[in-house]
Amino acid sequence: MYKLKIFSYIPNPRVWKAIIAGKICGVEVEVIGDKPSNLGSWLWDFNPKILDEKEKNPDHKYARKGKRGFSGVLYKTDSFLKAHPFGTVPAAFSPDGDIGIFESNSILRAVARVGKEFNLYGENEYQASRIDSFLDANLVFAREAQVYMLDYENVSKEGYERVSAAYEFYLSGIEQALNESPFISGENLSIADISFVCDVAQFLREGHYEDVLKDRGFDLVANNFKDEYPKTFTHLFSLAKREEFSLVIGTYLDWYKDKLNI
Repeated sequence: MYKLKIFSYIPNPRVWKAIIAGKICGVEVEVIGDKPSNLGSWLWDFNPKILDEKEKNPDHKYARKGKRGFSGVLYKTDSFLKAHPFGTVPAAFSPDGDIGIFESNSILRAVARVGKEFNLYGENEYQASRIDSFLDANLVFAREAQVYMLDYENVSKEGYERVSAAYEFYLSGIEQALNESPFISGENLSIADISFVCDVAQFLREGHYEDVLKDRGFDLVANNFKDEYPKTFTHLFSLAKREEFSLVIGTYLDWYKDKLNI
């Protein structure tokens, strides 16, 4: 069985994409990591490890200034940055550690490309490119969603409008696609469906900050998800029930189902 190693903060719905795909198409995905607040205590590497307290200081040879969601000092080896020039997580590696794969949808693609037990990436180059189109549209939404979710308490009117527009653009496209076929990119399950489930499931957690958003004068972006995008809503929760998905997602969406009594 092919193996892919990922270093990341956990739990991370973006990493779930690769794990779910691996379960479906026969790829062993190993995830190593810790809570986001603890990653500053790790040496970021193909073989990551927790540093001793005496090793954690700004003079460490691998000390780097934290960026993009992390503050303070992080410890990243030269080989890590060679494989991952943007220095971000999730950080995936080929089995020998020589090749770094970054961004969750690209990691997802890697799993689908090497998996042999089930084809998640289309029957030909054109179908694969159509799947890529949905993944690229997903990234536009995911990027705005990430900015929004990192700082609910300080979201601006402009930021709220940006994420609302991205949400509407992505979900309206998915709804239209599902009007034409049972899965997002056609007749069969693909990585476009997997990416959709993980990113939208994560976005729905804005519901935990409903009071915070109301204090700032905003409703939940996904307040009318079920009514506005009924096929998309059904598709999300139908896939979430499938064993390959539910084994990874666990109880992540239970609070939302309880809220809507579904």
